[in-house]
Amino acid sequence: MPVIEIAGLRKEYRRPRGRTTVAVDGLDLSVAEGGVFGFLGPNGSGKTTTIRCLLGLVRPSAGSCRLLGAEVATSLFPVIGRVGAIVETPAFFPSSSGRHNLALLGRLQGIGPLAVDAVLDRVGLTGRADDAVKGYSLGMRQRLGLAAVLLKDPEVLILDEPANGLDPAGIREIRVLLRQLGAEGRTVFVSSHQLGEIQQTCDRVAILREGRCVLSGAVDEVLTGGRAASFLVRVGDRAAALGALQDAGIRAAPAAEGLLLVDEASVDPARVTETLARRRLWVTELRPQERSLEDVFLELTETA
Repeated sequence: MPVIEIAGLRKEYRRPRGRTTVAVDGLDLSVAEGGVFGFLGPNGSGKTTTIRCLLGLVRPSAGSCRLLGAEVATSLFPVIGRVGAIVETPAFFPSSSGRHNLALLGRLQGIGPLAVDAVLDRVGLTGRADDAVKGYSLGMRQRLGLAAVLLKDPEVLILDEPANGLDPAGIREIRVLLRQLGAEGRTVFVSSHQLGEIQQTCDRVAILREGRCVLSGAVDEVLTGGRAASFLVRVGDRAAALGALQDAGIRAAPAAEGLLLVDEASVDPARVTETLARRRLWVTELRPQERSLEDVFLELTETA
């Protein structure tokens, strides 16, 4: 049974003068247990609204959300204790220390100080745990929020931009932590605009555009997309090679590092090497061009 199930989700917001804005439009999504699932989309694509519906913070206009098998609209209470979430920037008592803030949360949940120390260490805040939160950077507040989420040892984590405000070292620490949490069997559902980090962190992803899911699957499958990749060719005389390929009707263009980019759809690699060899141009390197998650994201979300 999927940990998260979203079926036909639609959310409309009424605006002045009778206008309606559709934030989520018939979204279907299923997230299996375990691992890290990336939830991607441009600003305004419906990511945060979907998360709010999933957590019962807003009521959908149509469709349904299920979390750990429970219908969110009617049966969320029995399962919400097994879920930890960050939606936008976490809020804390600014004049209290990070440790004291977590201790207060712990008391409400029957959790002792040893667990507080453990989560502070896990998010890298032990050295600043006794400082007032008002002196924390945005990135430190994000880490404290993640510590608060981990305090109750949740099965499912739903995180909206968890690396927001972190420096590169902090981003790397969060990446490692999320992967560890997924490897432990937890389900980590993470929304982010940092595509490189999502590619390195997640097992599976979904991409939204205008409130609809346009692609979902394992990261490796998403990157290949069922398409043959273009490939890169290195020769001694790039200009001569480009001319030879174009004369033969092969689509090619200069690429970085002295390489040529050849469109796989127009020709197979053997024909390229044969065409260049006839001009006494010898191929010293030929390899597929790797696509990034950013490439796929832009292809799917940029408007015409």
